[in-house]
Amino acid sequence: MTRVFSAILLFLVVGLRAASAQQDPGVWVQIEAQPTLQEAQERAQAYASALPDVNGFRLNSGWYAIVVGPYARPDAQQVLQVYRSEGQIPRDSFIAFSSGLGQQFWPVGANVLNRGTVAAPVAPVAQAEDTLTIAPTQDADETRAQALQSERLLTAQERRNLQTALQAAGFYNSTIDGAFGQGTRRSMGDWQRFNGYEATGVLTTAQRKALMDDYNAPLTSVGMARYSDDAAGITMDFPLGAVSFDRYEAPFVHFNSASDLNAKALLISQDGDKRTLRALYEVMQSLEIVPLNGPRELRGDRFTLEGRGNGVVSFTQARLTDGKIKGFTLVWPEGDEARRLRVLAAMASSFDTTDAVLDAAAGLNAEQSIDLVSGLQIRKPRLSRSGFFADDKGTVLTVSEAVENCTRITLDGDQEVRLAVADDEVGVAVLRPAKALAPMSVAAFSPALPRLQSDIAVSGFSYQGALGAPTLTFGQVADVRGLNGEAGVKRLALSALPGDAGGPVFNDSGNVVGMLLPPPSEGRSLPASVSLAATGERLTEILAQAGVSGLSGEETTQISPNELSRRATGMTVLVHCWE
Repeated sequence: MTRVFSAILLFLVVGLRAASAQQDPGVWVQIEAQPTLQEAQERAQAYASALPDVNGFRLNSGWYAIVVGPYARPDAQQVLQVYRSEGQIPRDSFIAFSSGLGQQFWPVGANVLNRGTVAAPVAPVAQAEDTLTIAPTQDADETRAQALQSERLLTAQERRNLQTALQAAGFYNSTIDGAFGQGTRRSMGDWQRFNGYEATGVLTTAQRKALMDDYNAPLTSVGMARYSDDAAGITMDFPLGAVSFDRYEAPFVHFNSASDLNAKALLISQDGDKRTLRALYEVMQSLEIVPLNGPRELRGDRFTLEGRGNGVVSFTQARLTDGKIKGFTLVWPEGDEARRLRVLAAMASSFDTTDAVLDAAAGLNAEQSIDLVSGLQIRKPRLSRSGFFADDKGTVLTVSEAVENCTRITLDGDQEVRLAVADDEVGVAVLRPAKALAPMSVAAFSPALPRLQSDIAVSGFSYQGALGAPTLTFGQVADVRGLNGEAGVKRLALSALPGDAGGPVFNDSGNVVGMLLPPPSEGRSLPASVSLAATGERLTEILAQAGVSGLSGEETTQISPNELSRRATGMTVLVHCWE
């Protein structure tokens, strides 16, 4: 009779679990994320050769996640624990929900979202032979009354923490006030039911621990711990499993990556005032670790910066208090947004300071370079070329290669411009400033065609901004047509550098007779003394397409070198193409 009863009970349990699997979308163990589909497919294939239930999904961030599952929540926790301990998955793997997953890319053609859970592949805890067990409906050592009694001993902050954890798990959507009313009790019951417990609406001591362990798993995975730096006068929670102290280089304390997560961090500590704060705000935006895209705000005595791009998300905050500027920067890989936000929130909420300030001389013996600021790489454009102002509103003429495949185009590093017209036949582009500019000098186009062997000069940033001002390169007109006899282009006897391309070509009266073009890109190499330029007539035609009337100059006697240099400096701009 006992065996018959056991068989019936087993049948019922299996049936209930199967029905639950069909209804419950389950949760996943996220192993890693990759920025490209190809990388993610390769990693998914590698994991699938060693682990069952490997799937891949596109994330809302645009990255591609590799996960295993879906499993019931208790099974997923067991899988996470076992795989971590065996070294089969990274230590920073974590529980993920279906709501954060998009289109499936692995296995190819599969679509397992919302199809129910599968059985966990890891072995359960060993039990006596022929023994059938069912998950306990309540902690063996704590009844509901006892759970209520232990709950009364919680502090107000601990009660708010529980509500926060329930909210993060998707079970609570009301006020975080520490008051356990009907809404909180209902969410506790939902959490219990989802995790295989009896839905009493009162969490036992063990259940509270399980809930908080789940909530704190992202912080635990990066070794979040209290950190104090006496030299900088800063104390805060820090992901010490992901980053480690590297060096002091005022005004920064540098932390480099300590794991394959490739996170980085800075502490900011210096004396200063509002002008110092603004200068720091501007400097931070020029750094490679602060990508161009993202919100940023400077308000009175504080600023925040967020940048997204090139595979990272960067956040910086700093505040001026009593003549001291203190703050921090966290640089985190894209595709790990949920954990990044948890780490960032913990850092910000725990940030505390003392009167100490980092010595301004700290790191003076470090490597020096014009491309570094306090040991941090300055962001560099993908390409830099010359250009020049074509009207008094700041319209700029430059070469097409200066604006190809750019996410952002700027003049001299900060003035943003947009492409208005591109002439691919000649290789000329017209740019309009996002905000009106007031050029010191504007091109005056010569009404006459230049004569063969006449003297000309090209103004350009030969060294792509390294000198901070344009240089003049002198030569002569060698032919009034291109190499193949084409109109709109002329040949110059002039030795130019790549950065000069886009610069104005002047005659001896100081009027513009053309624009320097880059060498042909069809695999040919011209002699060093041969350059090509778009004619002034062709440039005015292209400007007309953009609705701009080029200014016509008057041919006068030869101007002095100083006057030519003055005009060229006020007219020529450095055009940056950013990725």
